[in-house]
Amino acid sequence: MRRLGSVQQKIPCVFLTDVKEEQSRKRDCQQFQVVATENVNPVALEANVHSALATEKLDGTCCYVTVHKGQPYLWARLDRRPNKQTEKRFKKYQHSHKSCKGFTWNIEEDFKPVPETWIPAHGVKHHNGRPVPDEHGHIPGWVPVERDNKQYCWHSSVVDYNVGLALVLRPRRDNEDMLEITSVPLAELQEQTLELIGTNVNGNPYGLGSKKQPVHCLVTHGSVPIRNPPPVDFQQLCSWFHENPDGRVEGIVWHCSDGTLIKVHRHHLGLKWPEANTCLGNKPAAIRVDAYGSTDLFTSFVALNGHCFSRLQDIHFEL
Repeated sequence: MRRLGSVQQKIPCVFLTDVKEEQSRKRDCQQFQVVATENVNPVALEANVHSALATEKLDGTCCYVTVHKGQPYLWARLDRRPNKQTEKRFKKYQHSHKSCKGFTWNIEEDFKPVPETWIPAHGVKHHNGRPVPDEHGHIPGWVPVERDNKQYCWHSSVVDYNVGLALVLRPRRDNEDMLEITSVPLAELQEQTLELIGTNVNGNPYGLGSKKQPVHCLVTHGSVPIRNPPPVDFQQLCSWFHENPDGRVEGIVWHCSDGTLIKVHRHHLGLKWPEANTCLGNKPAAIRVDAYGSTDLFTSFVALNGHCFSRLQDIHFEL
């Protein structure tokens, strides 16, 4: 399988979008809704989206594996955002112009501080040696996940730097309809982006674990293919999301042969998310973790090594 694109920037929608004056379905604080038109985005056509690999868009938080302190490390997504005063000015401009383009930034004064270890994401534009925001007012970036940082405790639960391993969810090589949670060397994940999903991430749409026994894992972007994906057509995509059991996903990300990533989210099409029974959460899953780590989650999964569950969301540690 070819090396898939990594998620370093905002991914464009497969359709051209429009802005409607209504409450956002995705963000409570946003008083407008970005919706798809029926016109395919020229960026998608130029990247030959019709022959791209369609994969499941996962609902979690984005992560990245790259070197820190001389070894492969998990990094959490942290975008530099405007401070409160600038955010207010930016939203006023955005509302009156129905666009973010043309807003003037003061890079030194308009943004909240970030940790010294913060790095900008690949592809971020620079001016006079400083990273500049995208059209949404954010500067995408990353911070390393340290074990003693409570803010990223769920990130740190899925990695063990002492043994250099991560807990990864992926389709089984011999049966793509079945998932497996396994331990993977961080070195094998280097320079890839992944999604952290689980009990305490984004409202847990996949129904993993419980408050008493939380379950989290990493999923490499592009690793969960869509079976028999629909054509890139507005009406056919709407029907697929609405009627097909395989369409119970947050969205689709197309990995194009030139490395371009293109997406569509249910909210773009006016469809609700999350669904009661997600496609991912209902897939059978096996546990293949035989390497002991120093985190409680590693220990719990080692105790389940070799067990199979009829659904991913049925995984529990009391057997």
